[in-house]
Amino acid sequence: MPPGQSGGALRIPVLYEDNHVIAIIKPPGVPSQEDETGDPDVLTLVKADLKERYAKPGNVFLGLVHRLDRPVGGVMLLARTSKAASRLSEAVRSRSFAKSYLAVTDGIPKPAVGSLRHYLRKDARTNTVTAFAAPAPEAKEALLDYAAAADSEGRALVAVRLHTGRPHQIRVQLAAAGCP
Repeated sequence: MPPGQSGGALRIPVLYEDNHVIAIIKPPGVPSQEDETGDPDVLTLVKADLKERYAKPGNVFLGLVHRLDRPVGGVMLLARTSKAASRLSEAVRSRSFAKSYLAVTDGIPKPAVGSLRHYLRKDARTNTVTAFAAPAPEAKEALLDYAAAADSEGRALVAVRLHTGRPHQIRVQLAAAGCP
């Protein structure tokens, strides 16, 4: 049974909520928004929860400000009003909205603190991304900084700061560096 599911519908844990925003925990394996699979997604599930909890008639507005890849779990901030969606989207675009990431790697990064630069090319047909050490046709530059915060039994907890936002960037770059 997927995380957050208990016999009935998948429940998305809420960390914070006010009239403008809602912060939730996206379980791994759940898409951020509806896709071709038809699997339950964060946006649809949270809208249904808000509709039920507040007995709202009609459609519930919920703005997707950022996404997390399907395999990834973590905190997401969603806008409950169009004004909040506009302001948060602008903050993401202008990079005044700080996002931080933690990853558990199989292998310990060497050095423990560093930067990674790759050129990533996505194959939309297979939804896979390939990393190249040098510029390659149709590949986009991807930059991140990392710091291994702790390690144990061949794994590391790595803090990551993105400078670019490429699809599957963290997983692909860390794997290319020998620490999937």
